[in-house]
Amino acid sequence: MNRERPTSLILCFLVWHLLLLIHHHSAVVNAAGGSWQLLQKSIGITAMHMQQLHDDSVIIFDRTDFGPSNLSLPAGKCRNDPNDQALTHDCTAHSVKYNVVSNTFLALEVLTDVWCSSGAAMPDGRLVQTGGFNDGERRVRVILPCPTCDWQEFPNGLAARRWYATNHLLPDGRQIIIGGRTEFNYEFYPKTPTTSGVFNLPFLSQTDDPSQENNLYPFVHLNVDGNLFIFANNRAILFDYNKGAVVKTYPQIPGGDPRNYPSTGSSVLLPLKNLQSGNVEAEVLICGGAPRNSFLQALRGNFLTALNTCGRIKITDASPSWVMETMPLARTMGDMILLPNGNVLIINGVQNGVAGWELGRNAVLRPVLYKPDNPVGSRFEVQNPSTIARAYHSSAILLRDGRVLVGGSNPHEKYEFTNVIFPTELRLEAFSPDYLNAAVSNLRPLILLPRTQSQIGYGQKLLLRFSLAGPVNVNAISVNMVAPSFATHSFSQSQRLLVLSVIGKILPAGKNIYQMQVITPGSGNLAPAAFYMMYVVHQAIPSPGIWVQLQ
Repeated sequence: MNRERPTSLILCFLVWHLLLLIHHHSAVVNAAGGSWQLLQKSIGITAMHMQQLHDDSVIIFDRTDFGPSNLSLPAGKCRNDPNDQALTHDCTAHSVKYNVVSNTFLALEVLTDVWCSSGAAMPDGRLVQTGGFNDGERRVRVILPCPTCDWQEFPNGLAARRWYATNHLLPDGRQIIIGGRTEFNYEFYPKTPTTSGVFNLPFLSQTDDPSQENNLYPFVHLNVDGNLFIFANNRAILFDYNKGAVVKTYPQIPGGDPRNYPSTGSSVLLPLKNLQSGNVEAEVLICGGAPRNSFLQALRGNFLTALNTCGRIKITDASPSWVMETMPLARTMGDMILLPNGNVLIINGVQNGVAGWELGRNAVLRPVLYKPDNPVGSRFEVQNPSTIARAYHSSAILLRDGRVLVGGSNPHEKYEFTNVIFPTELRLEAFSPDYLNAAVSNLRPLILLPRTQSQIGYGQKLLLRFSLAGPVNVNAISVNMVAPSFATHSFSQSQRLLVLSVIGKILPAGKNIYQMQVITPGSGNLAPAAFYMMYVVHQAIPSPGIWVQLQ
C-alpha cells in the first residue's frame, strides 16, 4: 500500500488552500462578525436552487420560462420546447456548474422547466432532481459529479405533479418526495413495483389554507428512529412513511403563525450528538416566517413585519413542547445553514412581506449566528452585513472549506435590472464566519487521515490524524460530519450534522500532529448512506473538510 508521509499530506492541503486564495481574487470585506467576498460579478443566471456535489462543484439552476438568461449555451446547443410559456427556442442556459476551487462556472442544459423544484444527492453522489412547472412537473433529472457531465432527463419519472415539494434522502437510499401545490401525498424515487404510485398524506390537506397555502415546501427532517418529522403551516407530525401512519402529533407552534411558503421561515435539525448512547436526542429549530394573512395583505400593498421568533422542540421527547426565542432581526425568506462547528447561520431574506412576485420589502443584509449550546438569551450574534440584497428566490449552502456560498434573488417574472426594488441578482458571493479569520489559523486543525473521498462503514472505528500549529485543548475537540443539502426557497433539504463519538484519548503522533479514534454513525436512521463533509473542530474552529462516503 502506498502511504504518504504526513508532510506530503500537509503540502497537498496547503496547495489546495493557495489555489482558493489565487482564484478568489475579488474584494474581501473583513471584520469581527464574519467577512464577505464577491466571487462572481455574474454567473448569467439567478441561483434559485443549489446543491454541492462531492467533486467540489455546485449545481445551480433557475426556471426556464421567464425568457432568455444572461448566459449562452455552448455553440450549437439550444433548447427547443414547444410547451415553454416564454421561449420555445432558447439558446441561453438556465443552469450552471460552479467549480468552488477554481472559481469558474460552465453552462448546463436543462430541457424542461425546473421552477420551484426539489432534489437530493443520492448515496452514490448523483444529484437527483424532481419536478418543476408545466412540462417539468413530472420530470426526474440526474446529473453526475464529473467535469463534462450535463443533465439527463427522464419523462414521467414522477407519479404526481411536484411543484414546491420537499425531498429527503432515506436510510434505504431512496428519496421521498412530499407534497407540492395541490398534492397532498408523497412518493418515492427510484420506483419499485410496490412503490410506483402516490401515497396519501392527509396532514398536508389539513394544513392547507386555499387562500394563501402556507404549507408548501414543508420542513422535513429524518428523526433518529427512522420516521419523518414533517412541519407544515404551524403544525408538525412524526410520520411513518412505510406504514403511512402518524406516529405522533406535536403541539402547534406558539402564536399559531405560519412558517412555510409563502410565509417562508426556515428550519434545521440541530446537531445529533451522543450517537453511541442508544438514546439519541433530536431537536428541530424553526425561525422566522410571516404573520397569518401576510400574503393577502401583501397583495393589497400592506407589507406586514416578518416574525422575529424561533421555535425549538425536542422531537424525541415523550411529551415535547416548544421553547420560543426572539431573534435580533425579524426575517422572512431567510436560509438556515448548519456550520461545521454546530452553530446555525441565518442569512438572506427581508423584513416585510412574504415570498412571491414583488411581495417582499426591506432586505435583511445582516446574517445572524445561532449558538444552540449557549443558554437561552445568549444564543444570537448579529454578523457583518452584505451589500447585496437577497430576497425571493435566493439561496445559500455550506462549502467544504467552511464558507457559505450565497446567490440568487429575483422576485420578478423575468429578469429585471433597473427600476425595481430588488434587481435580479446574478452575482455569487461567499460569507466567511469568524472561524476562518487568519487570526485564529494556529488553532485550526488540518486533517491528514483519512484521505478525502475515503469510504467508511457504519459503526466503524475510524482513525483520524490531524495537525495543529498551536496548543491543543483536548477537551475542545470534536469530529463532525455534515450532509450537503439541496437549497431552495429558504429550506435546505436533507441537511444534517452528526457529532461523532471519540474513543479514548487524543494522542501525539509527531511534531504538531495528533491522532484519535472515533466511531462512525451506527445506522442509516442516524445518517443515510451518502457523501458527507467531515471536519475536526478545535475550540469551535473547524478544519477544512474532507469528503467521506458513508456506505
